[in-house]
This record gives sequence, structure tokens and C-alpha cells, in this order.
Amino acid sequence: MGLIETESLVLRSYNLAEADRIVLFLTSDHGLVRGVAKGAKRLKSKFGSSLEPFSIVKLTYFQKDSVELVSIQNVELFQSYFELSADPLFLQKFAYLGDLLTSITPPDDPNHDLYRMVKACLDAAAKMPSQIDNIGMYFELWLLRLGGYLPDWRTCEKCRNEIDASEAGALQQNFQLICTNCKRPTGGTMITGEMRRLFAQALRSAPIAFAESSGDSVETAREISMVLRRILSQASGKNIVGERSLVIGN
Repeated sequence: MGLIETESLVLRSYNLAEADRIVLFLTSDHGLVRGVAKGAKRLKSKFGSSLEPFSIVKLTYFQKDSVELVSIQNVELFQSYFELSADPLFLQKFAYLGDLLTSITPPDDPNHDLYRMVKACLDAAAKMPSQIDNIGMYFELWLLRLGGYLPDWRTCEKCRNEIDASEAGALQQNFQLICTNCKRPTGGTMITGEMRRLFAQALRSAPIAFAESSGDSVETAREISMVLRRILSQASGKNIVGERSLVIGN
């Protein structure tokens, strides 16, 4: 493919040998990209601080066909979230969200909408760090939607009627809902009207608008997040538990 230049988000990096690092990027045009940054660990490295997690950069890399790791030629820093990433709560939350990206998103699969969503969530967290949990729920929901895994909670799966806005629905094994008229008198998870309202609000809002309008719904957002993580676990084949992910099997 030759030399490629694209805007990217640094997700994480790993040590490689004595002086090099492997860096994982979410790019705007080419999806997830892993590459080798030669000499990145040296004190006078040309990369400087541009490989810090959650930095927005202009990435230039060389890719050979059938070679998994690209060769990182240059990284130019556009925007840094260095001060924000010093907050343990932010670092923990977005490290988890970065894990979700790599679990759900296939490599080298361009998805500009996904890139814009992740970048917008970072911006929202920088402006409203107190709403980090709600922004995290928004991220989980939209990651599922953009991946084609998000259920439709507007209608009953059994009778196909629209569920009233204030009505609770019974969660099924496939994560769809059935209305109270169709629900059998057994246990199971109920999705309240308030949960459905916040779910729908996240679908029609930008991250910053959602953060601004959902400040009084932190507990509801956490309840939704617990359900979303069950869907993420099924979609990824991993047990998604929140701020850390436990891999099932090898």
C-alpha cells in the first residue's frame, strides 16, 4: 500500500526490544492500525510526547501487503489530553473504552463515524469530567450501534407494538424487549421507562449534549451500562466487566 498519512487517535503502546515501541492507533481513514515506532524509547526520539495515550495526531506510516505491523515514519501532535489523562478516573475509564474498541472493531476496517464518535467523547470528557460515567455509557451504546449489535427497545419483540414511553419492558436473551402484556409472570431483568428514555436520548444526541442533559441520571446510566456490557461480552467473546476486561480462553 505504500506511504499513508491520516489523522489518528493514540490508544496505547507497548515496549518492543530496547528502544522501540508498538503503538495502536484508531485512524480516521483506515480503522485500527498497529505499528512499530523505532527509537521511540530513546531520550531524543523524534516522536517526543506524540505517542501518549489519547493524543490526536497526524500519523504517517508505511505498510507492506501481508505484514501486520506497519512502520511508523512520523507522528505530528495535533491535540493532547495529557492533563486530563493524569486523572486516574479518566485514565481508567478510557483505557477500558480503548479495550472495547480493540475487542469489537476489526483491524484495518475504516469507519469514519466510529472515529468521530470516539473523538467527540474525548472532547466531552475534557469539558465535563464529572460526567465521565454517562459519557462512558454513551460510548458503549454507540460502539454497539455502529457495529450493528444494538437492540431496538422501542417495540415489543413478541406483539410488535410500540412500548409506551413510561412502560417497562422485559429483557430477553437476545437483549430485545417484550411489553408487560406479553411478559410471563417470571423473573428476569426489567428495563424501566427511565432507562429506555435515557437510551433513546443517547441515540439522538451528540456526546457533549448528552453529558449536559443527563447529569441527574447517573444511576440510570450505570444500570444501562450493565446491560450494554452483557451485549458487548456476547459480541466480543470476552467477559466485559467495566474498567477491566477479562478474556475468556486464550
